[in-house]
Amino acid sequence: QVRLVESGGGLVQSGGSLRLSCAASGLTFFSNYDMSWYRQAPGKERDLVATSSARGTSNSADSVKGRFSISRDNAKNTVDLQMTSLKPEDSAVYYCAARARWGGSTYWGQGTQVTVSS
Repeated sequence: QVRLVESGGGLVQSGGSLRLSCAASGLTFFSNYDMSWYRQAPGKERDLVATSSARGTSNSADSVKGRFSISRDNAKNTVDLQMTSLKPEDSAVYYCAARARWGGSTYWGQGTQVTVSS
């Protein structure tokens, strides 16, 4: 059974930093999975924030470039999202997602709330 558990969310002031972490279990060879962070604000669609691919590359949405960085530890089966210079518009529920590099289903975590106060 695949399980993704996010942690590290909370309330932070504008300009502050947070580090989110996602611990994965039940994936066959974690290194074979593209790991991503998504976010969803109330009344909005779930948007891709950043991806760390199984091939070792990473990318992020234009809205967070230069402020957020994604990293993974294949030995620990974790993927982190370091968020700096946070803005109120970054407030959302952040979700960890896993998808095998060959395709198939996407697995989701339960989400962690990030609130940035102005």
